[in-house]
Amino acid sequence: MSAIILFCSVVILSCIVTNKFSNKLGMPALVFFMLLGVLFGSDGILKLSFDDYELTSKLCSIGLLFIIFYGGFCTKKSDDKKVTIQAILLSSLGTVLTAIFTAAFCYIGLKIPFAESFLIGAIISSTDAASVFSILRSKRLNLKYNTAPILEMESGSNDPFAYMLTMFGLVLLKGGSIAVLTPMLFLQLVFGILFGIIIAYAAIFIFKKTRLLAEGTDTIFMVAIALASFSIPDLLGGNGYLSVYITGIILGNSEIRNKINLIYFFDGITALSQVIIFFLIGFLSFPHKIPEILVPAVLITIFLSFIARPLAVSAIMLPFKAPWNQISFISWAGLRGAASIVFAIMAVAESSSLKYDLFHIVFVVALLSVAIQGSMLPVIAKRDSMIDRFSDVRKTFNDYQQESAIALNKIVIEESHPWSGCMLKDINLSDNTLILVINRNNKKIVPKGSTRLLAGDEVLLGTTVVKAQNDIRLCETVIDEGHEWANRKINSIKCPDNFLIALIKRNNESLVPNGDTELKPGDTLVFYET
Repeated sequence: MSAIILFCSVVILSCIVTNKFSNKLGMPALVFFMLLGVLFGSDGILKLSFDDYELTSKLCSIGLLFIIFYGGFCTKKSDDKKVTIQAILLSSLGTVLTAIFTAAFCYIGLKIPFAESFLIGAIISSTDAASVFSILRSKRLNLKYNTAPILEMESGSNDPFAYMLTMFGLVLLKGGSIAVLTPMLFLQLVFGILFGIIIAYAAIFIFKKTRLLAEGTDTIFMVAIALASFSIPDLLGGNGYLSVYITGIILGNSEIRNKINLIYFFDGITALSQVIIFFLIGFLSFPHKIPEILVPAVLITIFLSFIARPLAVSAIMLPFKAPWNQISFISWAGLRGAASIVFAIMAVAESSSLKYDLFHIVFVVALLSVAIQGSMLPVIAKRDSMIDRFSDVRKTFNDYQQESAIALNKIVIEESHPWSGCMLKDINLSDNTLILVINRNNKKIVPKGSTRLLAGDEVLLGTTVVKAQNDIRLCETVIDEGHEWANRKINSIKCPDNFLIALIKRNNESLVPNGDTELKPGDTLVFYET
């Protein structure tokens, strides 16, 4: 037992170390977790034999339900109904179209039996929430046309539809008919949606209206809710993944206590789930079998990336008059990952009549997708002119804290600062801003109207949060090394007429800018845009 625990510890620590290297190399960390599993596995350096698909399926299913729950919990409902409709259509109809197109290619082009062709198309039809979320956040891909929330909602909600199609494929593989599929579809959707809503609102009621939860038990309660939301509909023939996603999105967009702490907790649970899933995927694989299926796997990846996914996205986005650069980027952002391989493991565990090595085909497809498409996502965003320098992708997640009762900012008064030498009563401050304390030569000064600010003073400002009018947006953007404004003075930058830089955050300090202020790499600009 101790040896197994030590092995788990070594695996997790190894994944943490490889995660550090992945950031430097620009490769998604999930790929390194998978490759680490390969090194530990039967064909790897340690040659630890492992081929238990049933156990792996159970472990990965638990991890996947937490990933999907957290995906829903962190997905902020968009105020733009058009974005919501687009995301829902992509996650449902888009997933079905992708599965059909890919299945047709496998059946007609690769001569794979119909049931297995449908199963392959179903398994790889969904995009991977973990991969998409990870890359959007780590690379700070701020995208135009509200594309980030579309991708987040789509990738978070399409796994249930892929799971449902996978179940259909298994029925076909076992000789089932349409007569069996129709009631199955009904139960999957109705129970999945129904229990997702019921359990979410029951949890909200318990949070807000009762005293059942003792201090510190919020996280434990939420784990139980996620497990119940998956298992109850699944036992009744419903779609547990659909249910757990709906529960997550309702809870994440509700005013419940300790939400930020819950997000931090589930962020850790999800990270651990990703480590376990991708390591087990690599651990279960046999690289010596890959050459046998390499050609069909590569052909499926090419067809999926350049034909099936773009066709599905175009069919859904063109009626909304979406620009071609947005369609191109969304098509490329259809990363395959954990869910696809977990569904492949389920299929292998459920059926012994497969003629093709389904697991390794999907393994290669997902590996190529995450490694190549994921790594090139920032490049494609620049190529398609999809980078929005005046938005922040973090604001599309529920863990981004937009509001607080009081925001504190420290300003250092320099010789050139417009406040230098001014008395406080002569400084025009907004109604919601108050100078709290002045630090001068390590002495604290309680400010008065007659207090004069001197060069070298550190001023602590308190700002109450107010809601902006509908025609004004307060946004942030980061100046990186390659930004066209880096190392330039503000008065030399041609800004739009409706654009005003309000504050510069630099090295844990807040600066009020003027025309001669030079923007440095690493600066965060806070600006108003009407």
